[in-house]
Amino acid sequence: MRAPPIRITADQRSWPLHGAAASRQAEQLALALHRPHALMEAAGLAVARLATALAPHARRVQVWAGPGNNGGDGLVAARHLHAAGRAVQVSLPVEATAQPADAAEALAQARAAGVSIAQGTETEPADLIIDALLGVGTWRAPVGDMAQAIAAINNTGKPVLAVDLPSGLHPDTGMPLGEHAVRAHATLALLSLKPGCFTGRGRDHAGAVWFDDLGADAGAPNAWLTGKPVLPAPLHASHKGSRGDVVVVGGAAGMVGAAWLAARAALAAGAGRVYCSPLDETTSLLDGRQPALMGRRAWWTATPEVLASATVACGCGGGDAVRAVLPALLSNVQRLLLDADALNAIAADSMLQHLLRQRAARGRPTLLTPHPLEAARLLRYTSAEVQADRVTATAGLAAQYACTVLLKGSGTVMAAPGELPRINATGNATLATAGSGDVLAGWAAGLWAQHPDESALNIATIAAWQHGRAADLWPAAARGAPLRADALVEVLAQHAFG
Repeated sequence: MRAPPIRITADQRSWPLHGAAASRQAEQLALALHRPHALMEAAGLAVARLATALAPHARRVQVWAGPGNNGGDGLVAARHLHAAGRAVQVSLPVEATAQPADAAEALAQARAAGVSIAQGTETEPADLIIDALLGVGTWRAPVGDMAQAIAAINNTGKPVLAVDLPSGLHPDTGMPLGEHAVRAHATLALLSLKPGCFTGRGRDHAGAVWFDDLGADAGAPNAWLTGKPVLPAPLHASHKGSRGDVVVVGGAAGMVGAAWLAARAALAAGAGRVYCSPLDETTSLLDGRQPALMGRRAWWTATPEVLASATVACGCGGGDAVRAVLPALLSNVQRLLLDADALNAIAADSMLQHLLRQRAARGRPTLLTPHPLEAARLLRYTSAEVQADRVTATAGLAAQYACTVLLKGSGTVMAAPGELPRINATGNATLATAGSGDVLAGWAAGLWAQHPDESALNIATIAAWQHGRAADLWPAAARGAPLRADALVEVLAQHAFG
């Protein structure tokens, strides 16, 4: 007997992700290697077993089956659940004509086994709903009876298990194909894990993701879902000079707190010495809550040798004032993280864009950490266009500016030229508060200072995972209470290295 499905969680290894085209190719290869109907039988049995495990006391099950192979998987599951004594009702919102051979066989076997099957979009009394309407082969927005069926599923208020992918969700982008997409409590991915379940709106629609490879190899991935990172422990003989220096440049008038938040995060991440150089020349150079931080006035005017000696995070609360300091930093800093207003300034200035691209040619890595609107400005897109395909937008931004990019949001995406994109598996809505991005920028800079030989992509991957994991471990996360940025620093310090 094959192993049961695996629950995909953030504290596991990294997982390969396959988009729609790669998933369909893997399915065709697997079908060619199995006898007719064997793969669908295995998929349907896996669905039935997971449904039983997730809802062991569910007596009534409604299976919504579409006209393709996804519906065939649902029909096989319905037959097995019926045989196990469940009261199963199969609903076919679209007339079953011109079905694929395996799906037609599944329908015939379900009827022969006595499973109740009805045409239409009426909901039935049920303790569990199985969504087997649409799979990865669907690219158009659901309409007509199919859209009505999806709306009916979402309106039941009952637990929903989606087969392979929530119906109406784009497998690559995680965005609904139209107005209607199933909101599942759990999704059983078959043969391959799809990127859309982990970014965009995918996490809201997919719920808990389970995976069964059906004993097949899906081939080369399109992206990776990042797992728990491992960084080498510091040597016993370490000292503050060996753990790297971080300088935070930001904090224009009225926004100085953003720079100090980033500096606190860099210190909490373990950087040996952390300096804050506010753009507001009138503000204090002391953080009374964190006296280990050191203030420096106009650090960006130092010699090129000094500028090259530190890992720099620039832009947090930078306002318009950050524009003037960027040429020196872009030209001289070895490891440079650009966030917030530094990105807005670059988006509006072709000379700064040229300096940014030159850094890669000179062997100086740069990490950009935009939110969707900042990424849109850099790409000359709208934020809606960025969100419509977060993976492609991140990879495009990395290629355009020859940088590593971390696109914040649900399912944070990391990309670098020549590398497969990565999607972060941690985090939740409690991070949607002012200052959490400043904390991420400072934290990443603090890690990078200690591990200067690590690639910017690895640093971004580790920082995003730890940042999100802190929110996942925060006790109030289950209640949806916002995690204030100053508290986030402390939660990171407590949990990131456990």
